[in-house]
Amino acid sequence: MSKLLDQVRDVLRTRHYSYRTEKTYIEWILQYIRFHDIKHPANMGAAEIEAFLTYLAVERSVAASTQNQALAALLFLYREVLSVNLSWLENFRPAKKSSRVPVVLTKDEVKTIIGQIEGTNWLIANLLYGAGLRLNEALRLRVKDIDFGFQQIVVRDGKGGKDRFTVLPTKLIEPLQNQLEAARTLHEQDLHRGLGRVLMPFALERKYPNAAAEWCWQYAFPSKSLSVDPRSGRRGRHHVSPSSLQKAFKDALRKSRVVKNASPHTLRHSFATHLLHDGYDIRTIQDLLGHKEISTTMIYTHVLQNNRLGVRSPIDD
Repeated sequence: MSKLLDQVRDVLRTRHYSYRTEKTYIEWILQYIRFHDIKHPANMGAAEIEAFLTYLAVERSVAASTQNQALAALLFLYREVLSVNLSWLENFRPAKKSSRVPVVLTKDEVKTIIGQIEGTNWLIANLLYGAGLRLNEALRLRVKDIDFGFQQIVVRDGKGGKDRFTVLPTKLIEPLQNQLEAARTLHEQDLHRGLGRVLMPFALERKYPNAAAEWCWQYAFPSKSLSVDPRSGRRGRHHVSPSSLQKAFKDALRKSRVVKNASPHTLRHSFATHLLHDGYDIRTIQDLLGHKEISTTMIYTHVLQNNRLGVRSPIDD
């Protein structure tokens, strides 16, 4: 099966899928093959996919989003790698996700929680709330993506493969400039050691072979330690790990005594809800968040409606 998995990797890389997606798809394909006793996917079809998805939902009780992730991996395998173009592939539809109103923090709760976070994690958390970034979008920011002159941030290759602009908060300009100064010092030290080449997006490294060592392409939040890129095998400096902020946020939430099931992504939800509350139109918020469909952004109107029911409880009479 190793030959098949190598084929999957080759196609994913040719189509410019992220390494994270590559790992996820490979894992689901492996689980699918193992579930059917190492049977080759070319010798399986609709019944086997259905059985695997049912197993995930019934036996493992996975969420609809997890089941959809597995389905996406299998559809990619059959369509893009095995070149299966059969009608039964079209019969598979994503599982319906439960409709939940997102957890949102008040402005005071945001200040209290972020106030418990220190260092680089404090700055990243503020970007999630102040610019509406997803955690991975903040971590993947490169020096060239931060425009201090126009006070905006370019989010490149966001969810869905789209670029977008969002706001750079005035309060974060000086902390960000200080962060970039520290990152530049680290980069210059790496260059002196014969390192300092960052992972480049897509085929840009072939087109611009020296760009990977240029300052403008470096990550704004570089890791403190060097690592080996699993694709190229090159030793270099990646961006900080998402687990760092996730742990810091969890600790800050506990210390703040805010009793909500919040995560770093809750800061992005709070950004959108607070803008809507302050009178910004839904289309502007959609653009800032990078939502493809307006219906995705409309969920935040439900949050406000829940907070403004306009109903007076009889117990208050």
